[in-house]
Amino acid sequence: MQALIVVDVQNEFSPKGLRAVRNHADALSRIELRVEQAREAGVPIAWIQHHNRPHESRAFVPGTWGAELSPRLGPSPGNDLERLFVKDVFGAFTGTALQQWLSDFNVTKVLIVGFYSHMCVSTTSREALVRGLDVMVDPLATGAADIEHPLFGKQSADEVRRTAMLQLSHMGVTFATADATPFTTASRVSV
Repeated sequence: MQALIVVDVQNEFSPKGLRAVRNHADALSRIELRVEQAREAGVPIAWIQHHNRPHESRAFVPGTWGAELSPRLGPSPGNDLERLFVKDVFGAFTGTALQQWLSDFNVTKVLIVGFYSHMCVSTTSREALVRGLDVMVDPLATGAADIEHPLFGKQSADEVRRTAMLQLSHMGVTFATADATPFTTASRVSV
């Protein structure tokens, strides 16, 4: 069984957010496509929402606009194949019931989309790999921001995203790059 994991698709990454992603509109459109494809195929969708801890930055504070999922995105009400998981670290598996939920559906392969490519998407991908899942990422359904460090210099958002994908490729992650659905139609599973 396959599943879609949608990581941190929250307002904070929009142009008005505190963690704006340069390719936000394009990535969001691509994420919406993957959600539509997953729903049509009848595969589980795990929605991940990040909340910062009280001592961390002003971004992703529970109850704020920035912490909310992006408009039109989130679990379909009454759909047992979709569930929201809230985390306060980079990886979606740490401190959540995500692994058990995926196991309940006998999921062996996941497609991961969302934000930031180099942080939560990358960490969630690596967590999935070490749990024995086959991992695919749609790089066009991810995004990053420019990063800079006095010792290592600066990378543009596109370079950050590309570097994250390159590193994941060396760990065994594969990539969904075409508009065609990466999901096979699932036989309905009840949990």
